[in-house]
Formats: sequence, structure tokens, C-alpha cells
Amino acid sequence: LQVKYGAKMPIHTPHLIVRSVRAFSDNYIWLIDAPLAPAHVVVVDPGDAAPVIAELQRSGASLAAILLTHHHPDHIGGVPELLRHRAVPVIGPDDTRIAQRTRTVRDGERCDLSELGLSFEILQVPGHTVSHIAFWGHGALFCGDTLFSAGCGRMFEGNPIQMNASLTKLRSLPPDTRVFCGHEYTAANLRFALTVDPANDAALEYRDKVNRLRAADSPTLPSTMGLEIRVNPFLRCDDPAVVRAAETHAGKALEDTAAVFGVLRAWKDQFR
Repeated sequence: LQVKYGAKMPIHTPHLIVRSVRAFSDNYIWLIDAPLAPAHVVVVDPGDAAPVIAELQRSGASLAAILLTHHHPDHIGGVPELLRHRAVPVIGPDDTRIAQRTRTVRDGERCDLSELGLSFEILQVPGHTVSHIAFWGHGALFCGDTLFSAGCGRMFEGNPIQMNASLTKLRSLPPDTRVFCGHEYTAANLRFALTVDPANDAALEYRDKVNRLRAADSPTLPSTMGLEIRVNPFLRCDDPAVVRAAETHAGKALEDTAAVFGVLRAWKDQFR
């Protein structure tokens, strides 16, 4: 497999076909069908090898590459077992905690999986971890634990300034970008979002849809960036309603969007 970096133009392909497999209690592992290589897939954040191997056997597909957004075990734990089944490129951020990484990618670079017909721009999005990255291409964003539908990841290593900047970067993507997150947290996130902004009609409508999907044990993902901008308070730290709620919760005026984000994230950390 030829892996190129720094190409100027993306590869233009039809709409990506992306499948999900579930892992642990609420993780999603994403399998991307290769447009130019039938029956080959690229897997994103395989925290557990078993469900990936089962899906490959069910579909008759072969693993072609592994993309990793960050080092947490529930996103990389299945890599060694997958590599025992098939040696493929493992592409991820500059982080020594990802021992199986064979290629390192950095902000602004392009990772072209040429023989597969896939090309992704790398977005550095620190906050959840300091080295977290996202893969953006073909109208799809694979963002790990930085952005969730109606929410965002906890700051295990970063700070509010970093995380707010990362989310602002993602917010600038086209509104029709499909958002593939790492966890099924949407229903819980909407409970918090509607506590912050209870009059948000888009969030109320989305809550009803999410409740129907979860009652049927169906995924709520992917979302879209356009929807997230309407319903996700962590992407709206400049919205007057969100600012008012954060300032009321903090009991003081907040000087900028990073401060608003910091209050929201701390509030969410304690929210039940």
C-alpha cells in the first residue's frame, strides 16, 4: 500500500461508505470501504480487535490500513491483534504511547492512501489529549473523542483554551461534513445541552429523534457539522444564550469564549 504525505490535492471519490462496529459499552469503531479497492477497508480507532475481525469475516473484506486519533486504550487496544492477522500501515499522531504506529501525521499534512482512493487532511485538535488528531476528507470527519454529537470530550491532558480552539477549528468545516465520533453519548449529551439552552428548538427536535433511535438500539451517528453547530453548546460558546447560561452557572461575567467553554466543560463534568 502506497502512503503519501503532503499532496496538494485530495483524491475525489464518491460518497464514502462507512460502517460501524461496536466495542465495549459505547465505543464505535469505523470501517471505511476503499473506493478504489473493492473488499478492502480502513479501520479507525480499533480499541478491540474481536468485533473488527468478526465484521471482516462476515463481509469478506480485508484490512488495508489503520487510522488512530489518539492513544487511549479504548481506541488503540485492538491494534496488536489486528496486525497479527494482517500487516498494514498504522497511521497516527506523534505520540510515543502509540507503540504500533508505523507512520506519523501532523497538522495540515495530507495522508493519501492512493491505491485505496482515500485522502485525508490531518487536523491537530488537542484538548482531550495533547496529541489528538482528526482525519477529514471526502465530506467526512473522524474526530475520535474531541467532538461528540451534542457534546465534546473531557480534557484529560489539555486545557480550555486548547480544547475551545480545537472545536472552533472543527466548527469551520463545511456544514454537510458527516461527523463520525468515537462514542455513543448523544442522548446524555442532549440532556446537558438542553439544560444549558432549554429553548433550543433544534436540540429538542434532535432529542426526539435520538430517543427513537436509541429505543431501537440504533446508532445516532454520524451527525453533521451543520446539526452540531445548531445543537452543541460546546460549539456555540459565542452564542448569547449559551454565554448567559455559563455566566449564571459561574456567578460572574466571562471574558471570552475559552472561559465560557471552561465553565461549560466543568459543569458537564459534574452533571448527572
